[in-house]
Amino acid sequence: TAEVSEIRELADMGLLDGVTTNPTLVAKSGRAFKEVVAEICSLVAGPVSAEVISLEAEGMVREARELLKIAKNVAIKVPMTHDGLKACRALSGEGVMVNVTAMMTLDQVREITERLAPATPAIISVFAGRIADTGVDPLPMMAAAVEMLKVAPASELIWASPRELLNIFHADSIGCQVITVTNDIL
Repeated sequence: TAEVSEIRELADMGLLDGVTTNPTLVAKSGRAFKEVVAEICSLVAGPVSAEVISLEAEGMVREARELLKIAKNVAIKVPMTHDGLKACRALSGEGVMVNVTAMMTLDQVREITERLAPATPAIISVFAGRIADTGVDPLPMMAAAVEMLKVAPASELIWASPRELLNIFHADSIGCQVITVTNDIL
């Protein structure tokens, strides 16, 4: 989300470990992206994933360096694309926490795992809810992703785009470290 009032409320209740947002969500608020990310960072101690918008690796890395200046808890959200993989390798190699987003397959999880620096924290965001929207049960795939990520112990798997409260229990049952939950589901 980019709704700062919701984030503040959930943080005050102790229900947030981190926040992930993107430029599209922030644009709906009518405020500047960096301004909103800075405010969210001040409310949340954990990682705040701020997404780059460049399509090429060099631009992603350049944007990442600017976003990292906002606060110490900024993680760089990068799309799972060919250039996104290049940017992730470069950023992770520099010790930058990345959030690799828009992942839909185990092959993508394997690809990114091979490119991450093992000791650098990373967030692997698999869109389990969107997979379920196609009529496929995401639970077996997410369980396999949890196992696959054991070779990257500083990485955490996100059950992204949950569609219902039950998904929180699904994620917990397989040892998925993070689930992005919207305020309405929570």
